[in-house]
Amino acid sequence: MLSFAAVGVLAYAADLALFTVLRGPGGLETLTAKTLSFAAGCTVAYLGNALGTYRDARPRGARPVLVFLAVNVAGALVQLLCLAVSHYGLGLTSQRADTVSAAGVGMALATLLRFWGTRTLVFNNENRVGSWTG
Repeated sequence: MLSFAAVGVLAYAADLALFTVLRGPGGLETLTAKTLSFAAGCTVAYLGNALGTYRDARPRGARPVLVFLAVNVAGALVQLLCLAVSHYGLGLTSQRADTVSAAGVGMALATLLRFWGTRTLVFNNENRVGSWTG
């Protein structure tokens, strides 16, 4: 789990750094910049997990990559849902409340979903050379 977390931190850093550059000096529109940075973060996460965390698994073809992307999009939706519930449903509209709901609660829940999905659906036991604890 620590390896998964380390890869996640690197992917998050890549996403954030690229978004900042594309949105700031790059001058791209917000959603375009976020889409590109999300894709870069997913790429870093996939490669980090494939070459590090789950290096004993041998997924082949496009399916694992597509499932990995779907799991990460689902995680992003969890974060957005937490933000929407807090901001619009509960009326907690301060910057602090938005940060806690999206980057705190949402990120924690999304990370659990991503860990489960990545381990179970992408780099699953059938593809693993070692034991389940790998």
